[in-house]
Amino acid sequence: MTVYPLARLKTSGFGVLENKDIALSPQLNVVLGDNGAGKTQLMKLLYATTFVLQDGREGGNTTKQDYESYLAKKLIGVFRPDSLGRLVTRAQGRARAEVSVKYEGVDEKLKFSFASNSKTSVTLDDSPNMDPVINEEQQDRPAFLPPHELMSIYPGFVSLFDNYQLGFDETWRDTASLLGKKPLRGPREKKASEIVIPLEEVLRGSIFEAGDRFYLRRKGLGNLEAHLLADGERKLAEIVRLVTTGTLLQSGYLFWDEPEASLNPTIQRTVAKTIRHLAETGTQVFIATHSLFLLRELALELEETSIDVRYVGLRADMPAQSVSSLDDLDFLAALEAEAAQEERYFSSPVSTS
Repeated sequence: MTVYPLARLKTSGFGVLENKDIALSPQLNVVLGDNGAGKTQLMKLLYATTFVLQDGREGGNTTKQDYESYLAKKLIGVFRPDSLGRLVTRAQGRARAEVSVKYEGVDEKLKFSFASNSKTSVTLDDSPNMDPVINEEQQDRPAFLPPHELMSIYPGFVSLFDNYQLGFDETWRDTASLLGKKPLRGPREKKASEIVIPLEEVLRGSIFEAGDRFYLRRKGLGNLEAHLLADGERKLAEIVRLVTTGTLLQSGYLFWDEPEASLNPTIQRTVAKTIRHLAETGTQVFIATHSLFLLRELALELEETSIDVRYVGLRADMPAQSVSSLDDLDFLAALEAEAAQEERYFSSPVSTS
């Protein structure tokens, strides 16, 4: 299980997350809202703060100044503003962003702030006292998956990113680095194999790396280069890789932005099963989605489970909602658009032609 799951986020003056207070589930969090409501921004903020804390935890002792410098650098790398102050909610004159992140099992919060005229520095007001990592089982690395797959750009991407100015944010570099980790061996390898069985059934094969490239070993067809697979298949392959290398094996944090992108409904069903299974086996999962189909499949998957789920509803002009049922959300853009489309379709001559 993830040792320190994210429990609560409070923001003031942080971009479109101007004044939010959001309770989080230690298992599954589904982030919903209109375009521009802050879904990706929310997940990137949680990702960046967790990355910094977990990295410091693995490195042992970290001073206040170290955290301030590292946190500012990570926020800039993940969000790519011209300067850190550009992440402050727009206002006349000077303004300030304040962020508070609470982790389950830790009394102290991560609290920091920065001003709209800040270039590269934050002020750390408090930081959680997390035990250092003492063995492999305690590693809780976060992984961020963007809507686009990364398997096809993996070869050489980390080196390219580190040496040249590229039009990608730092989550891409981080995830490519995780994909390059070596697969597990021993007892944990067996556990990983059990989790990825449904994904490998859809892929009709297993993923492996050879010569800095990924391949799918498909029975009867030999080895297929990852570049020859469909986008949706490569996205499933990413999850397989992150599980078999231990990043998402009964621990860790998964932030998955629009998992439905490039996936047909049949594969979305497999994704829903995988999300449920990861949440059940100890990974804290965050997804941001527009797909009503995926939402329904998740609801069906969760019907007979005891998984703690939070649906986080975001609108720029309202407080955030964090509820345990879709029915309790005051709004849901996907449902409203779907209902409006059904009404238009069934009242149109097209539906009867």
